Amino acid sequence: MKLYYSPGACSLAPHIALREAGIGVELEQVDLAKKRTASGRDYTEVNPKGYVPALELDDGQVLTEAAAVLQYIGDLEPGAGLAPPAGTMERYRFVEWLTFVSSEIHKSFGPLWKPDTPEQTKQAARDLLARRFDHLEGALGGKPYLAGERFTAADAYLFTVLNWTAFHDIDLGKWPVLHAYAARVGSRPAVQEALKAEGLVK
Repeated sequence: MKLYYSPGACSLAPHIALREAGIGVELEQVDLAKKRTASGRDYTEVNPKGYVPALELDDGQVLTEAAAVLQYIGDLEPGAGLAPPAGTMERYRFVEWLTFVSSEIHKSFGPLWKPDTPEQTKQAARDLLARRFDHLEGALGGKPYLAGERFTAADAYLFTVLNWTAFHDIDLGKWPVLHAYAARVGSRPAVQEALKAEGLVK
């Protein structure tokens, strides 16, 4: 398999999940501005949508969208516990978290990445994220991970997007439970390996 990624982008989540599951994968970096891969390939030939992640399977199929890729990885190695078994209420709760992170956290950062976004719009995005972080602060409570005691692929996704606060004048320290959660996930060996492989930490 091959994971197409851009350092620190949402593709970091499946990268973490693959390492947590002990699944070997080839990595290929993508220049999202130029839509070219490190090997010189036109990335739109891999993923016509033009963004990461894209997971190229051994049979040549390409799977995109972080939430879908994370579920695939979880099901590929059930023993790793990254995704609860299909058909269980735990699985639906897992999908609930993936969807929340995707639609309410990940996408809310969108206006902040664009230099031409008016400041009023950027502040509205920060305010929305603050409300979502308030929810997470309460939902996590005393739990180490979103699902409770067990780390899942949803945690890999939430950790990835929480890292973006550092780039957008959002002090995660205002949410001590969430701040501690991010530090706890970030200290996991597989997470550190992924961050180092993408050149995000030394």
